Amino acid sequence: MSESDADALRAALAGWTVDTVTEALGDRAMRALGREQTVPAQREARRLGGDPIGILSRLFTLGDEVPRSQVADALAGFGVERAIASGLVEAAGAGDADSVRARVDLRPTAAAGADGESTVDWWLASDLGEAVTGARLADDHVLGLGGASTTLAGATMRRPVGRVLDLGTGCGIQALHASTHAREVVATDISRRALSFAAFNRTLNAPPAAWELREGSMLEPVAGEQFDLVVSNPPFVITPPGAPSFEYRDGGVGGDGLVGGLIREVGTVLAPGGVAQHLGNWEIRAGMTWEQRLEEWLDASEVPLDAWVIQRDLLDAAEYAETWLRDAGVTPERDRAGFRAAYEAYLADFDARGVESIGFGVVTLRRPVSGTPTLRRLEEHEGAVSGPLGAHLAAALDAHDWQAGLTDDALLAERYVVASDVTKETYGRATEHDPEHILIRQGGGLGRAVRADTALAGFVSTCDGELTAGQISAALAALLDVPTAAMASGLADAVRGLVVDGFLLPMSSD
Repeated sequence: MSESDADALRAALAGWTVDTVTEALGDRAMRALGREQTVPAQREARRLGGDPIGILSRLFTLGDEVPRSQVADALAGFGVERAIASGLVEAAGAGDADSVRARVDLRPTAAAGADGESTVDWWLASDLGEAVTGARLADDHVLGLGGASTTLAGATMRRPVGRVLDLGTGCGIQALHASTHAREVVATDISRRALSFAAFNRTLNAPPAAWELREGSMLEPVAGEQFDLVVSNPPFVITPPGAPSFEYRDGGVGGDGLVGGLIREVGTVLAPGGVAQHLGNWEIRAGMTWEQRLEEWLDASEVPLDAWVIQRDLLDAAEYAETWLRDAGVTPERDRAGFRAAYEAYLADFDARGVESIGFGVVTLRRPVSGTPTLRRLEEHEGAVSGPLGAHLAAALDAHDWQAGLTDDALLAERYVVASDVTKETYGRATEHDPEHILIRQGGGLGRAVRADTALAGFVSTCDGELTAGQISAALAALLDVPTAAMASGLADAVRGLVVDGFLLPMSSD
C-alpha cells in the first residue's frame, strides 16, 4: 500500500476506534467478542443500519457481507476500488447492491501514548479468524490481537529506549507499541506472510519510530547486534508430531526447547542494562518443580542475567492438549477421530518425557550494566493484575537496584512512606481483643498481601516519612521488649521486600 493510500485509509477509518465501537455495540457484544463469539456484535452492528461504525465493524471484524454502496459510504475518500486493490476486500460485482466481504481481519486498537496519559489509536490487520470463517486455520495463519499479545504488551516496560527488537513480530502489534517509546525498531519473523502484514500495519499506522523488518528464525537475523529492549511473543506452544501445527505458535523445536533456547541466548543481543521480556511455556516433569526447570535455563545462559519470572497459569498435560486443540479448531464435534488422534499424540509425547504439567508466564531478563546479576526471582501469580504490569515491573527493578546497594544500617537510616494503594486488614474472633491475623495488602501491581506480625504491622503503620526506619525499629524494640539488634535485623529484611514490591516508598530514592 502506498503512502497516499495509507493517508486516505487512515482518514476513512479515523472515527472507527475502540471507544466508538464499544459505545456503539455495547458491553455485552464486546465481552462476547472477547470470547470469539460474534453473534451479539453482529446483531448490534446490523441495528446501526448505514452508520459507518456498524458497517466497518460488520465488514472487517464480524465477517458480514455488506452492500457495495454502504462500503463506499463508510470508506469515503478511500473507496471500494482502492480497498480491493489493497487486498482488504473482494466484491461480487460493480453494482451498488453487490456484496463486498473482507479478505482480512481489520480492527481498531489503542495504546497509551509516549507521555503515558494520551491515547494512540491504531488499526490492525491480520488473517481472518476461525470465528468468522468457520474453517480450520491455515498453517501460515497470521494472528491478530489475542490474549497472549495483550498480556505481553501490558507487561512490557515502557521507558524511552534506543533500539528495540520485536522477535517474532507476527502482525506487528508489539512493534507498534515499541514505536511509542523507542528511537528504532527491528521486527523479525520466520513467516513472510507475517512480515507482509507487519509492513501493511506499519504503513497504515505511520508509527513515529523507524521500523526495519527482517526475515529469519529467532535471533539469527540480529546476530552480533545489541538492543536496549527485546520483546517477544514467540511460538512457544508445545506441539508434538501428529498434532495441528501453525507457524504463529509452533517454532518447530521439540517440547519447550524454543523457550529454553531463547532464555539461554537472548543475553547475547542485549546491550548493558538492556531488558528482554517474553512469554513462554515450560514443561514440569515428574520429581521437579517449575522453578527448577527455569533455573536450568538461567544457569546455562550465555550471558549472566538478572531474572524475574512470573508464572501466570498452570495446566496439567490433558488440559494443555485440550486448550491448544480447541485453539486450532480441532474439536470432537467437528472431527471426533481427528480430535482423538491429536489428543493421544499430545499425551503420548508428554508421557514419554514424564511431563505432568505445563506452566505459562512472563519472563523478564536484564543484562547488568556492570558486575554480576543481583536478581533471580521466580514466583507464581495466577490472580488478576491491576493496571499495566510493565509499570510495576519497572518500578520494582528500580527499587531492587536501590536497596541492593545499601547495607542494613544504610537501609534503616532512610525514611519511608506507605504507598497510597496499601491497606491493612485484621482478622480474628469477635470476642478477642487482639487480631489473629494482620495482612498488609497492595491494591495495585500484583495485588500482593503480606502477613505481618505485631512488630511489622506497627512499623508499616508508623512509616509516614517523619522518622527513620532505625528510629521506628528502636522504639518498637523497647515497646515489645525485644533486643534492639534482633529487631533491626528482622526489620531490615522485611523492609527490603516491602520496598521492592512497592509497599514502602523511600523518601530519598528519587
